[in-house]
Amino acid sequence: MKQQMSYHEDSSKGVLYLVPTPIGNLEDMTFRAVRILKEVDLIAAEDTRQTRKLCSHFDIHTPLTRYDEHTKGKVGSQLIDQIKEGKSIALVSDAGMPAISDPGQDIVGLAISEEIAVIVLPGANAALTALVASGLSTNEFYYHGFLPRQKKARATELDKLKSIQASLIFYESPHRLKEALQAMKEVLGNREISIGRELTKKFEEYQRGTLEEALDWVETGTVKGEFVIVVEGTTEEVIEEKWWTELGVNQHVEHYLSLGLSSKDAIKSVAKEREVPKRDVYQSFHQDSE
Repeated sequence: MKQQMSYHEDSSKGVLYLVPTPIGNLEDMTFRAVRILKEVDLIAAEDTRQTRKLCSHFDIHTPLTRYDEHTKGKVGSQLIDQIKEGKSIALVSDAGMPAISDPGQDIVGLAISEEIAVIVLPGANAALTALVASGLSTNEFYYHGFLPRQKKARATELDKLKSIQASLIFYESPHRLKEALQAMKEVLGNREISIGRELTKKFEEYQRGTLEEALDWVETGTVKGEFVIVVEGTTEEVIEEKWWTELGVNQHVEHYLSLGLSSKDAIKSVAKEREVPKRDVYQSFHQDSE
């Protein structure tokens, strides 16, 4: 195991900070986040233009560098080298928590492999904000993020999720919202749903109801901005798939015999799995063996 003592690490190395930024309302920036962004040697930003506006608002003059999906391969290793030399770097995304649906997870992995302290500040996150406001279960939840753009791939992905009993959380863009909701209705059925739009901003809006009602709303509602969709988990009992379903009783017994079990133990195992009396399995097997 690799142990990290966040505030008692080798002082010759710097630190990688993950700093959440507001998802809409600048008042959600924490005092600690502002202090860290002022104190570090460099801010690695997914969008330097967006981050520059944030820094200007809070009078932060720390140098910026671009770190995104297109530059992460080259820039990531360069940032790690700088931290190993003693510099501290803060990673920020466009909005919200870094490494959630953005390339931040890659540099976190690199830092951990080099035994660099990764310190995460708590803060704004659209997924959790939408979940808590949804009215759906918060006991368990499954964050998925963005669904695939292609219709077939989207349906395949939803099919994998349909047996999950936890609330499901998705991000979606406005121009794919309708297609995503249609796919959810077709694959998941008419479940309860909450759609959050422009969270924490002036035009924040929630739509709560069923998927059928959501499909009616999307035809006339305001489909602008970024969306977080929370879908009720399945309420159906998840039935464990039985590997032996296609086998007859005797074939089932023969399977265990081929594994080296005695006739007695094979019959006992089959009876237990099929939840039938042992004598029924015994009679069926021995009658056919005569």
